Amino acid sequence: MNREIKRSPLFYVGDKYKLMKQLVNLFPEKINNYYDPFVGGGTVFLNIEAKKYYLNDIDKHLVNIQKFLIKNSNNPNKFFKDIEKIIHKYNLSRSYKEDIIQDSLKKEWKKTYFAKFNKEGYLKLRECLNNNKKNDPLILYILLIYGFNRMLRFNRWGLFNLPVGNVDFNKNVINALNNYFDFVHDKKIIFSSKDFKKFFLEKKYSKNDFVYLDPPYLITASEYNKFWNQKSESDLLNLIDRLDRQGIKFALSNVTHYNGNKNDLLIKWMKKLKVHEIESNYINYHNNKKKKIKEVLITNY
Repeated sequence: MNREIKRSPLFYVGDKYKLMKQLVNLFPEKINNYYDPFVGGGTVFLNIEAKKYYLNDIDKHLVNIQKFLIKNSNNPNKFFKDIEKIIHKYNLSRSYKEDIIQDSLKKEWKKTYFAKFNKEGYLKLRECLNNNKKNDPLILYILLIYGFNRMLRFNRWGLFNLPVGNVDFNKNVINALNNYFDFVHDKKIIFSSKDFKKFFLEKKYSKNDFVYLDPPYLITASEYNKFWNQKSESDLLNLIDRLDRQGIKFALSNVTHYNGNKNDLLIKWMKKLKVHEIESNYINYHNNKKKKIKEVLITNY
């Protein structure tokens, strides 16, 4: 099946965009209600046709940005005008429209000139967010786009503390936003920000529903994995077993091996199910070497 793959406009860490062509061909063709307890940036749900979407993530900031974008799908022109106003005010790069970075800066910092150019405006915008008691989702979204590795990170006092990234508000961002707006504006989407166990237990599933799970990976090293442990993994697998007993279709993305580590709990559990190997090409940001990783999609159909 060949289809155009949509990418989340959050470009979020752990995003499944590069794997979606493999994944969509392994998903059920007919889906009534779609459930995703670890929605993240949302690339997966953007590539699934369902009657209703129940989307959840423990990160309330991430969920608030998604809700904000869905609200703005009714008036994209105003959204882009508001974005442009802030980008101009803080003199941030905007290659989707014009190149405002000096040639001298490009020559001096050949590989990092976006970061050098945007740093001053980015820090001022970050300060603006942190001085405001309410996290403005528009400003937070812009900071995410210009931030290092496009992450959302707050310190113990609730202050956004991600440094500037070597990134730009480019045509890819505009295209992703337009595709997002086109997709969500006529869809029935319900967002929540709960612990995955609570999300699971509140739902009543029925035939032709589909649950997709992309949890933090137990054996990998990422910012959003730090609160995930052996008990979390075990609890999740038990909840999936419950889905299976109810005859509800599910698909679980995970990794069994990672740079010499292996997930024995997952490997033992998945023996009773269908396991599809997924070709992945994750790059280590620190040394740009490909990671030795074995990614799988585990299904009960």
